[in-house]
Amino acid sequence: MTTNCTLLSLLLAGTVVVAVPAAAQTTGPEQLAKQIQELKDAQKNLDHRLDELAKSIDDVAWFERVGDVAAVDKWRIVGPPDPNPKNPKAPGATNPVKFYTYTFVPRDRKSGEKLPLLVLPHGGVHADFTTYHTHIIRELMSQGYVVVAPDFRGSTGYGKGLYELIDYGGREVDDIHASAQWALANFDFLDPARVGLIGWSHGGLIVLMEAFAHPKEYACVFAGVPVSDLIARMGYEDSEYRADFAAPYHVGKTVREDIEEYKRRSPVFHAEKLDTPLLIHTNTNDEDVNVLEVEHLIQALKAAGKKFDYKVFDNAPGGHSFDRMDTMLARDARREIYEFLARYLKPPRPVRF
Repeated sequence: MTTNCTLLSLLLAGTVVVAVPAAAQTTGPEQLAKQIQELKDAQKNLDHRLDELAKSIDDVAWFERVGDVAAVDKWRIVGPPDPNPKNPKAPGATNPVKFYTYTFVPRDRKSGEKLPLLVLPHGGVHADFTTYHTHIIRELMSQGYVVVAPDFRGSTGYGKGLYELIDYGGREVDDIHASAQWALANFDFLDPARVGLIGWSHGGLIVLMEAFAHPKEYACVFAGVPVSDLIARMGYEDSEYRADFAAPYHVGKTVREDIEEYKRRSPVFHAEKLDTPLLIHTNTNDEDVNVLEVEHLIQALKAAGKKFDYKVFDNAPGGHSFDRMDTMLARDARREIYEFLARYLKPPRPVRF
């Protein structure tokens, strides 16, 4: 009776509703464990389907929310192959990875005018580029930037396949580089000497790693509340978060099992590679990326003798999202970001909001 009640509780706790066969009442522990795993797999598949639905809805919302100021489009491009395919001998196992990227071009662009490009990767371990960024895109359009925003490998909204290609701090960074190169090759109104990087949280880690990898290709980089030290991060995050990294399709090992691999994916251990103008923002009450991570990065950059700009906000309302909100403090913080970017990218209409 206790076993049957446990199974019933698991069913009621999830969002997948299934009929429990009568035979389940008499099955042994192994069969029951198999049935529970099947339910969990069904739940995960449903989650991916719901993410795809949410993505489709949000894609439509982009045109409604910024279509008056931006020519919005979505393109399918490629990045490097999966470095660890499940079946290396399967057809297409070594093909480039296909993913989508958004582009936003100011509607008031003048014919023949060369514009600066900003590459904006989204945050979240598994997430995607959504209308959460609406006001940021509108502000960037008002200044005359072109924005490319990739849904790189590991992003949600495209099914299990892309989700499990996640390579945090690894090949996802190469997808960002591929997005920038694709934009420059396809839009003849872009100025290749005025390309910048901007990202928050996981996106902050990505833009740092991209700037370290290709310092001469970018005029400047802004990293907001950036994930900076994965070893420290694994120490204060919960087991569910750590499991995302230890999953067989991802790093495949815990930080304890492979410290060097987590160092390879952490900006703090690459500080000596900085050769691009950099601005960092962080917040002492960040509930996601603890300020200690960003402090480690700041200390490492100083120790490496690097020149850069940074600001530590003290208990700014909004925590992790403090400078992406619709408050006066957030707008002032973004004004500082835009002034920094304008110094190197020379947009047609610097900050005017």
